[in-house]
Amino acid sequence: GMPGMDGFDMGVRFREHADKLGVEFKEARVLALEDKGESKTVSTDGGELESRTVILATGAVHALLEVPGEEKLAGRGVSYCATCDGAFFRGRTVAVVGGGDVALEDAIYLARTCEKVFLIHRRDELRGAFILQEELKKLPNVEILYSHVPEEILGEDSVEGIRLQNRKNEETTVLPVAGVFVAVGIRPGTELIREMADCDENGYVLAGEDCATSVPGLFVAGDVRKKPLRQIATAVSDGANAAISAGNFCRQ
Repeated sequence: GMPGMDGFDMGVRFREHADKLGVEFKEARVLALEDKGESKTVSTDGGELESRTVILATGAVHALLEVPGEEKLAGRGVSYCATCDGAFFRGRTVAVVGGGDVALEDAIYLARTCEKVFLIHRRDELRGAFILQEELKKLPNVEILYSHVPEEILGEDSVEGIRLQNRKNEETTVLPVAGVFVAVGIRPGTELIREMADCDENGYVLAGEDCATSVPGLFVAGDVRKKPLRQIATAVSDGANAAISAGNFCRQ
């Protein structure tokens, strides 16, 4: 990225650049995508669009716990980004749900300013990198709860606690916490094409560096594509590759 510029401002700059080049923008909710061989039909709540090629750049979203209270208290103690919201919980007790690299990094980050951090993981051992595990276990204000799963996030106007079930004895306990940070993975926005294009077991589209999918004329860019690193830099790279590939396809 660029120092002093956050993601929102960067997005605005990208949009301004595209506007200067005369790109036409349409705002609508996409309902379906149909492959007609020589063309693609994009059905939206504002009508249909026909095109020889389509680039899907729908990104990925944080996976949800899908427990009672999560949706109601999202933004009011339930967070999916520790670096974004951690400062609001300085000196308080919070819980992090997950056992991978992101969950461990979140717990380490929060432990710097929070009074107490509970790391809740459904398995008997963590999945994150060993070096992160070692760093986490050295922190005196972090407690790891293995073999526990969230049942409900409690609170009226803000998070007041989280109800957990012990997977080994099925006993339930309530932890009084002011925040719950969810770090259980991300889900790609590939619902439109999952039955059409080849995807991996997690729904990420299989496409090479040219961003071409298994469907001729359909390309993907950004976090929807299966790749080892998902950052702005790789998303921009995908965008450039997908655009050139789509242009070359139209000239065939």
